[in-house]
Amino acid sequence: MINRVGEFEKVSFQQFLADMKSTFYENNEDDLNRAETQISLTCKTPMIREIYDAIKLPLRATERSAGNDIRTPLAFTLKAGESMKIPTGLRVKIDDGWFLACFPKSGLGFKYRLQLDNTIGIIDGDYYDSKNEGHIFLKITNDSREGKTVSFEKGTGVAQGVFMMYGITYSDNADGKRDGGFGSTGS
Repeated sequence: MINRVGEFEKVSFQQFLADMKSTFYENNEDDLNRAETQISLTCKTPMIREIYDAIKLPLRATERSAGNDIRTPLAFTLKAGESMKIPTGLRVKIDDGWFLACFPKSGLGFKYRLQLDNTIGIIDGDYYDSKNEGHIFLKITNDSREGKTVSFEKGTGVAQGVFMMYGITYSDNADGKRDGGFGSTGS
């Protein structure tokens, strides 16, 4: 029997809008230039609403798949050596004793050396309650050594999330509280 230990949800539209603006308009114009959606420098809310409304929750493709396919909400192209930070619009509620591990889709890694910049994304159960609503971001790099370019249509699977069990030491006494993503645990 397979354990049912989590549930994907969308972050609120307000959170997605704020994260799209901060990702594509305040931090990195190169990402904006590569994104086919070209939301415009004024970051028009109706266009972002269309992107948000089209986000599909991750699903397993077959009855014996371990990974839930995480799709990109944007169409974009990555040349060899290029990276893209993607606000997925997703969050995940996870039972105690489990976490979500995010990996690139196997075929993309094999064909293009597509990689997640943090190698394996670890989504802890307490990330769900963070001030950013537990919004899952992916930063992917086309690390092709053959100069291959990879293009993604909106809604294409770029990563897969696998629920995994973990244990703790007998002497564990962690009592910290998370309120953010990278670096939020202070280590």
